[in-house]
Amino acid sequence: MSFYSYKNEGNPRCPGRIGFEGLKKITEKVCIQVNKVYDSCLQQETLEDVRICLRDIKGSKNFDPPLNFISCRSTTVKGKLVGTRIDRLPDRPNFARVRTKVEIPIEVIFEDEHGKQGIGDAILAIPKDVIMYVPDESVIPFQLESVVNAVCVAGEFVPGDTFRFDVDVCVTIILKIVAKVELLVPSFGFCEIPPCEEFAEQICDEIFDLPLFPPQLEDVLERRNRHKGRVFEQEEEQDEDD
Repeated sequence: MSFYSYKNEGNPRCPGRIGFEGLKKITEKVCIQVNKVYDSCLQQETLEDVRICLRDIKGSKNFDPPLNFISCRSTTVKGKLVGTRIDRLPDRPNFARVRTKVEIPIEVIFEDEHGKQGIGDAILAIPKDVIMYVPDESVIPFQLESVVNAVCVAGEFVPGDTFRFDVDVCVTIILKIVAKVELLVPSFGFCEIPPCEEFAEQICDEIFDLPLFPPQLEDVLERRNRHKGRVFEQEEEQDEDD
């Protein structure tokens, strides 16, 4: 089973939503080491006619032009930051001008005029010039990181001696100021890791789950009343949360 397997439903030692009553089960305060995000910003843009040059071509040794662009997308969620400059703003305390170039590795799929398919790697270099909150200097240093995603929506082959394409690409870049810190947080104790649920065609489960004998009327009424009671308790908890 996983945390969210139906067979693990209701396990109090696994992640899930909690109400006010659940907060009473906090058992301790613990110190954890995490990457704290001090500031973050997102930019999404459409770039048109971006020239990319492929390298590390995989597939056939020889491709006959013209090449037909099929698709391309980023191969990682972590961008490489090049030439980063952080200049504090004298008129805005604790803020700084952050300049960097975000390099996004992408994989491009194409085919030649005979239908032979190839794959090549390329780099998208996106300059960024933004304002972010930057904490004061400390023993534990902060750093700039990026989360990236790029998906090409169109592309045209550029004739020549190299594998070049002009592409239209949708780019998402998240810049983050992070530092590894130790935080004190409330805890419910260690997670209980359930066993994995093996995939299998459980064609007999529904039959095996049936009761051995037909239920009595008293049993049906008792189950119905218990169900109504649980629904009423959930509605009360929801009203308290609101």
